Amino acid sequence: MATTAAPQTIRDSVPQRSDALTIASIAALAYMLGNVLHEGLGHGGACLLSGGHPLVLSSAHFECSTDTRLVMAGGTLVNLLAGALFFVLGRLVSRKHPRLKFFLWLAMAVNLFAGTGYFLFSGIGGIGDWSDFIRGLGPQLPWRVGLTVLGVLSYAAAAWVNLMELRPFIGSDEQRYSRAWPMLAVAYFTGGILVCIAGAFNPRGAILILISAAASTFGGSSGLLWATQWLKSKSIVPPGSIETATAVQRSWAWTICAWGLAIAFVVVLGPSVRFAAG
Repeated sequence: MATTAAPQTIRDSVPQRSDALTIASIAALAYMLGNVLHEGLGHGGACLLSGGHPLVLSSAHFECSTDTRLVMAGGTLVNLLAGALFFVLGRLVSRKHPRLKFFLWLAMAVNLFAGTGYFLFSGIGGIGDWSDFIRGLGPQLPWRVGLTVLGVLSYAAAAWVNLMELRPFIGSDEQRYSRAWPMLAVAYFTGGILVCIAGAFNPRGAILILISAAASTFGGSSGLLWATQWLKSKSIVPPGSIETATAVQRSWAWTICAWGLAIAFVVVLGPSVRFAAG
């Protein structure tokens, strides 16, 4: 009995690897959710609150019958609020439900990066929602510098919070960076490619894909990749209380649900939905 129990004990002590297909499926869901929250609930909800009428909703833009500053800011504000909500929900979900917990973590990360990254994007590039927001508020240079500083500080803070909350999935030993990198690379490229595919069907053309779909995903969530370097320093990201990593195991239910919704996302929101003028 002793000779057969030992190999089993050794196998159980080795952390399992997370399943790439399930990580990609969860990423598809998280990125689609962040996109719909930004364009639909954020800009769309602000449009209704401003007394306007929704005209066009797509994966890459939203058009309202009235352009108020609330409408311009709505997408970012909803992303930030959603990020905070997913942070709380992720803390409430046990490690016994790793797929749900990882989905809530990634939804938090995507929304926080989208919200904070937009300040940086508009401040440096002079385009986008916050560039429109500050137009007419006086000299633009001070505003753009302020947006850039706000973006740098808030984006870095979001990256740090994301890594702190990621620790249950990567453990707290010397291998945490090597566990994090493949997981987050799969999530990053899956979400970015999916949103860009949807944006490719937008009738407004390639420029919208470049400044909206690609910028908000590959640019906005780039912290998923470069911030993992911080995991090499225990002074920046201290080890968590649990050393063993929790694996995200394969789930066909998550996979089928995710890619069914992804098809609908590309087919419906890619070309855009037009509403009758009120």
